[in-house]
Amino acid sequence: MTSDDMNAISVDQFLAHPPAKVWRALTEPELLARWLMPGDFRLRVGHRYTMRTKPVPATGFSGIVQAEVLAFEIEKMLRVSWRDTAPTQGPAADWTITWTLHPEGRGTRLFLVHEGFDPDNPLHQRSRTIMGGGWRSHVMRALRSVLDQL
Repeated sequence: MTSDDMNAISVDQFLAHPPAKVWRALTEPELLARWLMPGDFRLRVGHRYTMRTKPVPATGFSGIVQAEVLAFEIEKMLRVSWRDTAPTQGPAADWTITWTLHPEGRGTRLFLVHEGFDPDNPLHQRSRTIMGGGWRSHVMRALRSVLDQL
């Protein structure tokens, strides 16, 4: 995460697995549930689905995410929107998550851009800090674990 971009989180992660395998983990509902959140994801532009996780009271996050597939290019890019359906404080989070996959050697360079944080909203900035750490640590660790088991 670059400290000068208050609107987004950026993650650059090398995964020792080919893009086809990483793509499966990003787009197959049963795999997504194992490393991110359970939901009824379908790889179809316009598909709306709900994901549930633990609420984060310190940021006003309810733990219920309404998502929509915005765009994709098989084994290259997936873009989804995430919206908190029941925020407990302030305006709802309204984010865009873009995953980009690039082959690198025998693995994949995975880029994540999580956009939509209001730089003037303290709750959004707290969310950005917490989620930035989460994407890099336990989420990427969980993704790697799922990939290793495939």
